[in-house]
Amino acid sequence: MTGNIQLLSDTLAKAKAEDRAALIAYLPAGFPTVDGGIAAVKAVFDGGADVVEVGLPHSDPVLDGPVIQTADDIALRGGVKIADVMRTVREAHEATGKPVLVMTYWNPIDRYGVERFTEELAAAGGAGCILPDLPVQESALWREHADKRGLATVFVVAPSSKDERLATITAAGSGFVYAASLMGVTGTRESVGEQAADLVRRTRAAGGLPVCVGLGVSNAEQAKEVAGFADGVIVGSAFVKRILDADGDESAALGAVRELAAELAEGVRRTP
Repeated sequence: MTGNIQLLSDTLAKAKAEDRAALIAYLPAGFPTVDGGIAAVKAVFDGGADVVEVGLPHSDPVLDGPVIQTADDIALRGGVKIADVMRTVREAHEATGKPVLVMTYWNPIDRYGVERFTEELAAAGGAGCILPDLPVQESALWREHADKRGLATVFVVAPSSKDERLATITAAGSGFVYAASLMGVTGTRESVGEQAADLVRRTRAAGGLPVCVGLGVSNAEQAKEVAGFADGVIVGSAFVKRILDADGDESAALGAVRELAAELAEGVRRTP
């Protein structure tokens, strides 16, 4: 069974051919419940997202700010397991035919087993993994199994990343490069900033992978700004916040994330 790295690459290429950036959404599995999380991913796709990252909830999500930490805590207290993450990927992909990635810290994969994890993710129709805390120098085992299973390996770069490191990461990675727009944790911000544009320029110069920008994008105007220089716009906390603000009303939550996805999808299609 092979995964859907080609679908991911084709989706990003199609957006580029349409002279726009791809919209990539993030939602944690198991939030607010496993079924509710699956419905939320489908709603985001319905609203216009091109790709979805399904988060594997972690007790110490070092890259994530308070909004996603709150969602992870709800999911973990609800008993979410890796099997639920795989089910979320499978059902979202089967329902939409669109690429679904898993975003996870390394420790859960290491404990679960790399071969087992990649086999199950490929079988679920997953497109790959975003691995924010896996050093590229220590990624050979993961990449061996991911490549064998047709899964993308997406590494994260930051404004502090030197050009030499960017070259190493773009050579080792696949699918796209996740460019953190600023130093810090995830969350909505007033401005995405010039650092992101410079990081995208340097990452593109280092290799041939698409570069998608996350951390801080929360509305259509910011999506438009980032779409002016990046291949993809990644939005997470803003979606999670809409679900939290619905305060347990699933219908309201699904409507809110669908509406936000539609606004952001319009944003990435506007000419700057």
